[in-house]
Amino acid sequence: MNIAIIPARGGSKRIPGKNIKAFAGKPLIAYSIDAAKNSGLFEQIWVSTDSEDVAEVAIRYGAKVPFLRPAELSDDFVGTGAVTKHAIKFSLSQGIQPDYFCCIYATAPFLQAYYLQDALLKLQSDKQKSFAFSCTSFAFPVQRALTMQGSGVAPMYPEFIAKRSQDLSEAFHDAGQFYWGTIDGFLSDKAMFSEHAIPVVLPRHLVQDIDTYEDWQRAELMYQAYMQKTNLITGNSHD
Repeated sequence: MNIAIIPARGGSKRIPGKNIKAFAGKPLIAYSIDAAKNSGLFEQIWVSTDSEDVAEVAIRYGAKVPFLRPAELSDDFVGTGAVTKHAIKFSLSQGIQPDYFCCIYATAPFLQAYYLQDALLKLQSDKQKSFAFSCTSFAFPVQRALTMQGSGVAPMYPEFIAKRSQDLSEAFHDAGQFYWGTIDGFLSDKAMFSEHAIPVVLPRHLVQDIDTYEDWQRAELMYQAYMQKTNLITGNSHD
């Protein structure tokens, strides 16, 4: 048995109501719920929220809201790990002991069911690992990053600034879409970004963090372009 947990509190500051704000025609959280449903991997899809409004939208799109998240787990400083542990402990208190839990972000409109399936297969195949998570590559060598200094700039890593891109190691970052884990893994002190995890690399065109209005606008443009290409390939049309 597998359970998906989608953290979606109601108190977003930079984009008010972000998790249920309309994105390309439907609430942002609906994309994560749909991807979880389409994967066919989950017996239950839960949304962890402190908001009645978020709960109503989540239920309308096919998720369950078995509890309202307590206030101490709903401020700006509570991490995803604590929220996931709370959901796991709730499931165990109800006599539900899933094989795997998957934390799926509510702000992941590009999430594809295929990558959820691929990540779980990889995790199931390696019993030495506790987690599998989404990541993607940086578009530019991070070793050649610049930092603002006075009225000018300075290299963040001076030893690499003169190196050719092809001579530098490729760097990756968390894609902010999903985090599979065993129950023991999530409840332990093991770090997600460590030797305990399997990185599942996504193409960059399926990754966009959504924290600011600029992020939101970029994500909608990317999504429209992605859907246009998908419709051309599949022959679907909305005309």
